Amino acid sequence: MTNFSPSYIRDLLALHVEAGVDAALGDAPVNRFAAVPAVPRPVSPAPALDRPGHRGTPAEPNTPRPALSVPASMIAAQAPDEAVMAARELARTAASLDELRAMLETFEGCPLKRTATRLVFADGNPRARIMFVGEAPGRDEDIQGLPFVGRSGRLLDLMMAAIGLDRGSAYIGNVVPWRPPGNRTPTPQETAICLPFIRRQIELANPDFLICLGGPSAQTLLGVTEGITKIRGRFHPYDTGSRTIRAMPTFHPAYLLRTPLGKRLVWRDLLEIEAALAQPA
Repeated sequence: MTNFSPSYIRDLLALHVEAGVDAALGDAPVNRFAAVPAVPRPVSPAPALDRPGHRGTPAEPNTPRPALSVPASMIAAQAPDEAVMAARELARTAASLDELRAMLETFEGCPLKRTATRLVFADGNPRARIMFVGEAPGRDEDIQGLPFVGRSGRLLDLMMAAIGLDRGSAYIGNVVPWRPPGNRTPTPQETAICLPFIRRQIELANPDFLICLGGPSAQTLLGVTEGITKIRGRFHPYDTGSRTIRAMPTFHPAYLLRTPLGKRLVWRDLLEIEAALAQPA
């Protein structure tokens, strides 16, 4: 066995972390570049030549080959269009948030479920007047099963505290309830499959105000095409299916961690939200 230096191993691990690899899928490493050993094909015995007084040996009948065992991860997933239709039909039948969560636990139409550790449904008070919705869970959220519990979550807590809110007076969720591998951006198909569930979640929670954290959340829920810089800071109408409420797009906490100068703009948004909450329901 080749002995690698500690510095080589450290650099290799750093490379994997930067590439988004943060979890092992097996107990033993697999060399994907190794040549696949050739499987010898069964050879049927050649028929004996006819000789005087010899009838020859007939060839043995073909023996059926055993069925190949296909890993579950390689089984073809449901077509995206079919998964979207199934999600719509399923979501509209949920009579409560508990039922909706149970449906998501058993829903197999989104491929992200097969790579995520657990479902990240919601946190906070479902009866709150205000609901915050991000795009998708990250690593910390995937481990704990709760939205916004990592660095972004701690900043969101500070943002809420600045206007007198906490997780007991707000409801928090994501458009996509399963973590994409390596924290990549969800594909349009994955978002479309999950959209009926977050729409139903908002309808069942029935908040007075919806805060879209980040451009992807705002574009998905509000149906806008402009970037977050253009649409943030003002209320937009959002139809829950039973009534129209006010929705405010603002920067995602993860963006603020990378771009601290954006905090002054978010502070203005928070003041608008605080003033709206102070008005009678």
